[in-house]
Amino acid sequence: MTLKRLLSKFLVWRIRHLSTKNFVIIVGGVVGIVGGFAAVSLKSTVHFIQEHIREINVDYSYLLFPVIGIVLTAILAKYVLREQLGHGITSILFYISKKSSIIHRNKMFSRMITSGITVGCGGSVGLEAPIVVTGSAIGSNIGRLMHLNYKQRTLMIGCGAAAAISGIFNSPVAGVIFSIEVILTDVTIGAFIPLLIASVLGSLVSMLLLGDDVLFSFELTDPFEASDFIYFLFLGAICGLVSVYFTRVTLWTEKLISKVKSVFPRAVIGGIALTVIIFVLAPLYGEGYDSIKLILQGKAQEIVSSSALFSEVSNPWFIVIFGLGILLMKPFATGLTIGAGGNGGIFAPSLFIGGITGFLFSQVNNLLNFNQNISVSNFTLVGMCGVMSGVLHAPLTAIFLIAEITSGYTLFLPLMLVSAVAYSTNSYFEKYSFYTSKLIKSGDLIPSHDKDKQVLSLISIEKMIEKDLLTIHPEQSLEDLVSLIKKSRRNIFPVVTEKNELKGIITLDDVREIMFNVESQKSVIAETLMHRPPETVQSNEKMSEVMAKFEKTGAWNLPVIDHGEYVGIVSKSRIFNAYRTKLRRQHKE
Repeated sequence: MTLKRLLSKFLVWRIRHLSTKNFVIIVGGVVGIVGGFAAVSLKSTVHFIQEHIREINVDYSYLLFPVIGIVLTAILAKYVLREQLGHGITSILFYISKKSSIIHRNKMFSRMITSGITVGCGGSVGLEAPIVVTGSAIGSNIGRLMHLNYKQRTLMIGCGAAAAISGIFNSPVAGVIFSIEVILTDVTIGAFIPLLIASVLGSLVSMLLLGDDVLFSFELTDPFEASDFIYFLFLGAICGLVSVYFTRVTLWTEKLISKVKSVFPRAVIGGIALTVIIFVLAPLYGEGYDSIKLILQGKAQEIVSSSALFSEVSNPWFIVIFGLGILLMKPFATGLTIGAGGNGGIFAPSLFIGGITGFLFSQVNNLLNFNQNISVSNFTLVGMCGVMSGVLHAPLTAIFLIAEITSGYTLFLPLMLVSAVAYSTNSYFEKYSFYTSKLIKSGDLIPSHDKDKQVLSLISIEKMIEKDLLTIHPEQSLEDLVSLIKKSRRNIFPVVTEKNELKGIITLDDVREIMFNVESQKSVIAETLMHRPPETVQSNEKMSEVMAKFEKTGAWNLPVIDHGEYVGIVSKSRIFNAYRTKLRRQHKE
């Protein structure tokens, strides 16, 4: 018996014995387990590569590996996997918005392979986004295998994302909230149960297989002082500005390096530029979590000594200058890694640069001997939350992630304050998040609050085109037109040439007064009766653009013209009917 037949029998059995609600919960649990295994596999792969690189004791040999990693990743993506990498979470949002939540099967492993190579070899990006893509692809494909509908598949994508974050950080609450804030954005209460189960199971798999070996964790040592409130307020505003800087410089750097069109030269140029930056600022090698751990342990001097140029410098003010250099150059390093062809995300870089921001803020305050010394470790952790909140536009995710990886809620109040202030500051300059900005501006993602546009985006213009209208040549007579009127059930007659070019439109109202005049039927030709349409549309236009043309012109019918040739007519009334059908279907789902 084939697997296909077994699956069919299982699905028939589940229809008879399991409600859809319970079945979705079970599938969510399966997605969580598989997503947890994916997170474990990726972490193990990266650690394996990094350990073998460390075993190479040749001086400065580590500087070669970022170039090697980016070149290998770019070639693998172009010629073997045949996909464009870019920002993974942005692509997931695109699949949900435009591809009915159907994600290609190869994304269940491609991002793990390419990000493992990039990050393992020292690329200045993070593992979180690739593992979220992997988990989301697992959720989508398991959902398709189980014959789930669009909304249920989307929920499975959310389950995969939650399991991925939960598994990689051992933070199940942050996993659920990340999925809701970033991936799903429009969640009902019923969707929480599958998300919770997937996130918990993803974390359990990681804990069972790896124990405490997570990407980042820290036990709090300093208490929260209420008197630090004003300092945290200022830190929140600074984190918001830093998040704007990070977003804009990263995207600008990606755009700059992408001007080199050939894959291999772009990878080499980007890799060499990244190596130069790492040579001067060694902490930019890899994700950067090791440097943050040193700062939290009070060993900030060691992040300076890791750089060959400054290994003997111990002046505390130089450490501040060095940290400022890291903060300013991290977006360039991240943009070069991704733009040159490497694979990784901005999740870890935003945490890293946030930690540096918090460290610099507290260190400068303490060196200047202001009214009181403040905790370097607490401000470093809260800074991580602030910049992440601003970059991702996910304040709750940032709060709970830091709370969970510090194993307590001691810093909950400052985390809430800094996250809110940083998010508000960033939102003043950047209306949308790093992940959604490009998609919303291109019209490929509709904000969740705009329900009308969301439904309209699901309607294809090509399916709305009416091609059954009878056409007439410009030189044909009114008598010929009357013959067409007798045959047609429509009151619109496009006037087209032999080359199928649209010259104008004739409606029944245009000829009503003269159509029965025998003399006019012989002498009047179609060209004198037609009028130009107020606007035309193309079959590949977005529905929002078409509806804007209807609203602007007040027309109920507009001709469709592709490459100068007449295709058909699109009717506002037919679009409204399709809109109502989609709305009813969404309500049922």
